[in-house]
Amino acid sequence: MLLNMLKCKLHRARVTHAELHYEGSCGIDGDLLDLAGLRENESIDIYNVTNGKRFRTYAIRAEAGSGIISLNGAAAHMADLGDIVIICAYAHFDEAEAATHQPKLVYCNEDNTVKDTANIIPVQVA
Repeated sequence: MLLNMLKCKLHRARVTHAELHYEGSCGIDGDLLDLAGLRENESIDIYNVTNGKRFRTYAIRAEAGSGIISLNGAAAHMADLGDIVIICAYAHFDEAEAATHQPKLVYCNEDNTVKDTANIIPVQVA
């Protein structure tokens, strides 16, 4: 059996661009893309913390060090500039791989620079 598990995420990134008439995708600062282990053209889920919308598109590389998070094409309708988003990718793991897998977690500052990285999501407490 294969388990679909969190591979990586960019947590609390801010939308910097919304390009309605650009080929659909999500442009992500190349440094963030590489740090999270995201690949160009990889399927990503985007969760808009600001408005609650959730949608799927694919990642493309934006200029490294630019801080760009650009929602393009139809995805441009899903967020406003400055919205806070979580960008996730998932992968399939067999039972043995799942037992040792640790996702790459990248936490962003307000300007989409890196605040912190981790491999474990803290246990939620009451």
